[in-house]
Amino acid sequence: QLQLVESGGGLVQPGGSLRLACTTSKGTLDYYAIGWFRQAPGKGREWISCIHSSDGRTRYVDSVKGRFTISRDSDKKTAHLQMNNLKPEDTGEYVCAADLRVKEMCVSTSIDYDYWGQGTQVTVSS
Repeated sequence: QLQLVESGGGLVQPGGSLRLACTTSKGTLDYYAIGWFRQAPGKGREWISCIHSSDGRTRYVDSVKGRFTISRDSDKKTAHLQMNNLKPEDTGEYVCAADLRVKEMCVSTSIDYDYWGQGTQVTVSS
């Protein structure tokens, strides 16, 4: 059972940056595609980004392209979401997830992800 823990959330002013981490204390994130999702107050879960299980290819929702970057650490235990130029509409709980099944490309559908973290809150406000 893969356990995921997110960290790095907080309160930041518009235009600021945060770097979220998704870490496993047992095993490795190697061979898993990693996805980030967020849920804003009163809204459904929204896919934000993902990184392929092996070749590092990435995908982003249009609203964060050019501002967010997903990556993996060389320790194979941590994935990051670097968020720059944050906007109030980026506010929400950010959750990482891992997809065990090998696919041509990482996916945006939450049902495809096997393991989920508990989330970290990001609030963008002046």
